[in-house]
Amino acid sequence: MASTAHGLAPINRIFPEPVSAATDEQLLQWYGGVPRPGSWVRFNFVSSLDGAATLEGQSGRLGNAVDQHVFQLLRRLGDVILVGAGTVRAEGYGGDLLGAEARKWRASRGKPEHPAVAIVSGSLDLDPGSAFFSEAPVRPLLFTSAAADPARRKELAAVADVVDAGRERVEAAGIVHALAERGLQQIHCEGGPTLLGSFEAAGLVDELCLTVSPLLVGGSGTRIARSGGGYPPQRLRLVQALESDSMLLLRYIADRPAPAGSPAELG
Repeated sequence: MASTAHGLAPINRIFPEPVSAATDEQLLQWYGGVPRPGSWVRFNFVSSLDGAATLEGQSGRLGNAVDQHVFQLLRRLGDVILVGAGTVRAEGYGGDLLGAEARKWRASRGKPEHPAVAIVSGSLDLDPGSAFFSEAPVRPLLFTSAAADPARRKELAAVADVVDAGRERVEAAGIVHALAERGLQQIHCEGGPTLLGSFEAAGLVDELCLTVSPLLVGGSGTRIARSGGGYPPQRLRLVQALESDSMLLLRYIADRPAPAGSPAELG
């Protein structure tokens, strides 16, 4: 099997126009285009063929080197990386989330070397001494609700900027508004299912990048979104499909009209 310069299996675009063995520059260009200005919420998830969002409790076990490579490329594009507390605990987040090449790429385009990092936790059930906080290259944002425990809030305020994004519970609209106030409009969300479910319920998912892993894993694992339901389905439109070693990397955007003057096509 042929490989890329990174030693990976070739990444081939099969939709819209076929392109064989895409380069990183092409991938960044394709993913970098969004159809309107302002806040843009992108979620990135992986799922097995039979719908599981995790394998042995971790989403990363469903992917492969290609999926991880594209995952890292997407991080370059965001103003902020947003993640739920459960995902931080399960996936072992900590330290620098971007490598040296990615930081150089961002700096060359006038971006901060490190995107902002934000975590969402209504309960504030987080360890302030964990690597996520102690090894963070930039001081994290921590989104919670006004009803959160004051003692936990005080403890975590020593290692993060604690921001209320709702009264009784954390609200997706409050998160987007607070990030926009800080000039953080390109929001790259990495899970987990509860976070995606809350954004779905609020109608604030602009884009879903979904990797379909060629695995049947069985079990009773969760789906990529978890919520109480009760909201109308949201239609998304397929704008890109990549394939590599039987792995599909799909890009969908919300099927709603863009404001007048916005580009009609994605790059």
